[in-house]
Amino acid sequence: MNNQMKTTRRNLLKSASAGCLLAASPLLGRFAGAQSSEPIKIGFQQHSTGIGAAYGRWYGRTTDAAVKMINDAGGINGRPIEIIAEDDGTDARRGAEVVEKFANQHNCDVAFGTLFSNVVIGSAPAAGEQKLPYFVVSEGHHVASGALNRYTLQPGITDVRSQVQAMAPYVAKNLGKKITMIYPDFAFGHDHRDYFSAAIEAQGGEVLELIPISPAETSFTKYFPKIPRDTEVLYHVMVGPAVLTFAKELGEFFGASSPAIFGFIDSLEAVDMAAPGLEFLEGTYFWEGNPRYAQADQTSYDKNFRAAVGVDDNGASLSDPSDVSTYAHMFGCWETLHIIKAGMEAADYQSTADRQKLIEAVEAMTDMPESDLHPQGPKLFNGKTHQVFGQQYISRVESGRLVKVHTTSIEDTFYPDAVDYTTQSF
Repeated sequence: MNNQMKTTRRNLLKSASAGCLLAASPLLGRFAGAQSSEPIKIGFQQHSTGIGAAYGRWYGRTTDAAVKMINDAGGINGRPIEIIAEDDGTDARRGAEVVEKFANQHNCDVAFGTLFSNVVIGSAPAAGEQKLPYFVVSEGHHVASGALNRYTLQPGITDVRSQVQAMAPYVAKNLGKKITMIYPDFAFGHDHRDYFSAAIEAQGGEVLELIPISPAETSFTKYFPKIPRDTEVLYHVMVGPAVLTFAKELGEFFGASSPAIFGFIDSLEAVDMAAPGLEFLEGTYFWEGNPRYAQADQTSYDKNFRAAVGVDDNGASLSDPSDVSTYAHMFGCWETLHIIKAGMEAADYQSTADRQKLIEAVEAMTDMPESDLHPQGPKLFNGKTHQVFGQQYISRVESGRLVKVHTTSIEDTFYPDAVDYTTQSF
């Protein structure tokens, strides 16, 4: 598997539909050696609308870029990838319907791409019932917790439990030990509540107050008076279309006298750090899954990834600097698609009859070296829990930019296994 994951990145070509690929003579030979010239159909469960729409837009752009790269290099087992996108509205019930549609109407080989944890939790049972491999890009701890099924895997992005466990020592040592937490009131936020609380207590700290907020909320000032006066660190993670409002109102509430602030970049994903009203964030800290701004020690892998997905050194669209990406998360789509490719090639995947072989091949994966296929950093996949582990980053706001100040080790993110999916039947 290591050799597959180290495959050299080739130049990108603009992908077309499977029909166009096969009709164009220069591309026909590229896929001619396959036992079947039919495309590999990957159902992309996309948050095109709803509270996850900003993520869905950039997950889509990243998916398109990864497919271009893979198809330009010959596809998967000599067959091109065809992405079939369906909007789930960032809604759990619609998510389950989309998964069933992928299996029964589109006859997809696999499903892929889901971010919001409530949608994953609502959709995974349908994937299990349809025996459809379901590769999520979510961060929720629901996969590794054992709550889902053998058909659901998260091999391209780390989960909240590993992230907060790696962050807590830095927060306790550098910022303070009396914490107030503000988080979204659904499964993703509950993971933060539960696992950061435990992690900070293990560092000798305590959580003074828990403040859950609906991700559909549009005004936040009524919540801030609940923050205890003796709070040393305000820990915030919010999601949804009103995150800029949340950040601005937080600054208006505190003025110049705020506690130390540690946030997850979810609170400002797709938001320009230079937006008016965010000046109070200067000197505050953020977790980033992948640093939005190109860093002084930028790797060639990050540089190549930015070029492929059309993102500049500030994390915004090359064609529109005001269109800020969800850079801390969207790499997960890129990496997951390359893992699907590696798994299918290891399993000699030919048709939907080989889905079990595909899952077993991915379960056998371990080391994923940093490369053009894994630009966020090196990772280690746990086939038993279907969860990947990797480095985490803490950045500080300096002159309106996020500057990386700490990188955790992969070992910082480990926790005991709660499940062994490989013992479950298909």
